[in-house]
Amino acid sequence: MAKSMLEYYKTVLQKVSFDVKLFGKELKKAISKLLPDEIEELKAWLQVFITDKPELKPTLIYLKV
Repeated sequence: MAKSMLEYYKTVLQKVSFDVKLFGKELKKAISKLLPDEIEELKAWLQVFITDKPELKPTLIYLKV
């Protein structure tokens, strides 16, 4: 089965989470490509994902959280 775009961007964001700049760039790209309901799912996932990565918290500004 094909991977959804949401799952694809989750994977990409996990892989680039070591670099805040790159993470922000990929997050902006994901927001521009995903559907509104997928963006809401991504928001929920991100809030859990970054709990142990406080350096990524500023990137949430792209989601207007």
